[in-house]
Amino acid sequence: MSSCAPRYSTSVGLLSTAPRDLTVSVVVYNPDVAILAKTLASLASSVRDACQAGVIRGAEVDLVDNGSAPSDIERALETARIADGEEGLRARIVRGHGNVGYGRGHNLSIRPARSDYHLVLNPDVVVATDAVRNAVAYLSTNERVVMVAPDARNENGEQQYLAKAYPSVLVLFLRSFAPMWMRRRYRTLMDRYELRDAIDAGEPVTVPLASGCFMFSRTASLQTIGGFSPAYFLYFEDHDLSRRLRELGDIVYLPDVRIVHYGGNASRKGWKHLRMYVASAFTFFQRHGWRIA
Repeated sequence: MSSCAPRYSTSVGLLSTAPRDLTVSVVVYNPDVAILAKTLASLASSVRDACQAGVIRGAEVDLVDNGSAPSDIERALETARIADGEEGLRARIVRGHGNVGYGRGHNLSIRPARSDYHLVLNPDVVVATDAVRNAVAYLSTNERVVMVAPDARNENGEQQYLAKAYPSVLVLFLRSFAPMWMRRRYRTLMDRYELRDAIDAGEPVTVPLASGCFMFSRTASLQTIGGFSPAYFLYFEDHDLSRRLRELGDIVYLPDVRIVHYGGNASRKGWKHLRMYVASAFTFFQRHGWRIA
């Protein structure tokens, strides 16, 4: 296995990666360069911490370019000082495949990976310094667990409830379309969907569905199920993957794995995203079963 050797390269399409303890995939589409740089800098710091703790020997991050300005990713890498030698993390830019969607983009990294663990990471997530160390330590001592879901806050420090229960049509309607007075009326139902009681307890707990913004998994488990389903372009591919992955083991919310998530939901991104959201929800329910309320 390569030592903690810092550098990055550009590739077109799929290349075989050298063996690593940890691989990471970040799908990039018209990124906010400043936030992407924060993501990469925090990942490098967390990998360095895990290397120094002796839980991993090195990591490789694949930046999967689904569509960005020619130098955006390179500028983010330079700002994050990855090219200058953040100990432990090697970066690789994957280009030439076009905009294949979120899940298929991650599959370009997942399927050829030769690692023990794989992290699916959004380009708008800041990773706590000890997050990689704590995730690896937990998975290495809990063989039944195949994925770790993080404790997430927004940029203001407010709790985000990213792990979810199985959705219903009513809950998704309330979250995406309902006025505030209606959401308040169904607050208890929505709280159950967001697993608020379990998350607020602040203890590790098995959860049904994890968010695709941060999925820390065993690489072999992801490869066994074939990675993300190509049936989804955007939205619900993480729920679908969670459902299939749980056939192999447990998904656990782990409060010691902490992130800051800058992302917003589909309803804040306009009608195009809402249409994709609804189409993906339909695909998800058709595959895994309808629940009305």
